[in-house]
Amino acid sequence: MATTTAPLAQRTTDLVGSIIDSSTALLAGQTHDIVKFAMGAPGDDLVPVELFDRYYGEPMPGKYGYCETEGDPALVEQVVALMATQGDRVTITTGGMQGLDLACKLFVDPGDLVIVEGPTYTNGNATALSYGAQLVEAPLDDAGLVVERLPELVERIGRTPKAIYTIPTFQNPSGVTLSGPRRTQLIELAERWGCVIIDDDPYGLLRFAGADVPTFAHLAPHHPLVFSVRTFSKILAPGLRVGWVDADPALRQLLINAKQAMDTCTSLPTQTMVTRFLANGHLDAHLSRIRSLYRVRKDAMLSSLRRHFGDQVRSTDPDGGFFLWLTFTGAYAGIDTRELAELALRRGVAYIPGPAFSTRGSFTDSLRLCFATSTPERIDEGVARLKRAADELTGGSR
Repeated sequence: MATTTAPLAQRTTDLVGSIIDSSTALLAGQTHDIVKFAMGAPGDDLVPVELFDRYYGEPMPGKYGYCETEGDPALVEQVVALMATQGDRVTITTGGMQGLDLACKLFVDPGDLVIVEGPTYTNGNATALSYGAQLVEAPLDDAGLVVERLPELVERIGRTPKAIYTIPTFQNPSGVTLSGPRRTQLIELAERWGCVIIDDDPYGLLRFAGADVPTFAHLAPHHPLVFSVRTFSKILAPGLRVGWVDADPALRQLLINAKQAMDTCTSLPTQTMVTRFLANGHLDAHLSRIRSLYRVRKDAMLSSLRRHFGDQVRSTDPDGGFFLWLTFTGAYAGIDTRELAELALRRGVAYIPGPAFSTRGSFTDSLRLCFATSTPERIDEGVARLKRAADELTGGSR
């Protein structure tokens, strides 16, 4: 009898998917009220919908055609001005995820060692794994990736990494920021090992407290071993799917070749809308507004956690971005946040469990909370629901 099973490629065993992205479909299927702390997205009330609709609707010859693979020149010009970079370093991408995919496509062969943060962005890990990477987690602390531990880690493994994947500013999921000295040290290690730093920074423009930390671009301008991935998803709206990479001009043609094998070009109508939003000077006022509101929402979440959980949880306290990293302690220390997630969803609050951010399934007592999506009132309701679910799981109120 002839076979009826399609012959899958070997790489499919490494296509692990994303718990974060899958939560979108999961939540869409629920019929009860849910406070959404799961997806890393700005609240609907923070998206400048009227301006987007206006600029999207404006006529333009060839608006619905193809454009240059590397990006519409008008948008590239705006990105160059925004980031104070060079035009030949910028390639427009279909969201930040395409930037990560391009990085792994260019630099990662099957079996290559890639150092990642633990915990780190689920989709970043998944992308590297899809190209056959061997992932090794390195620890975080309040100053970001513990760079001084990397030589010991590499020595123990017995070979150097091909790439180091880091989210240096308001890290996902922890919210911590890599210190300036550690950034310098990471560049030095990359030079020593001849590996690439994949600098994934969706949140850098969302600082609402504290002092700026120099970026890799400031510390080592135009460094060939720094591949920077950026996106408008977090500062404007995720549905736009417009981002960019800032990389060594020597990689430009390879990036174009790789992107042409993916999507030919990023949507020109959307690029045009973003260009007009930027060119008409709206970004500064928009950023000022959302930074202020994100600070209020973060403070509201911390206050609510203290009120409902007291000293039975430990949380990060970021100076920007979207996320808090919560760890259960004390009487809640034995909670497995994967088990709690199912109960919490039934009780009307959604989050991402800690093990989703680890290649080893670590951080079972931790979870990620997004404060960016909800108003302070909804945040308090969500934390209250989380507390009730935690009490139910552990057998009583505290």
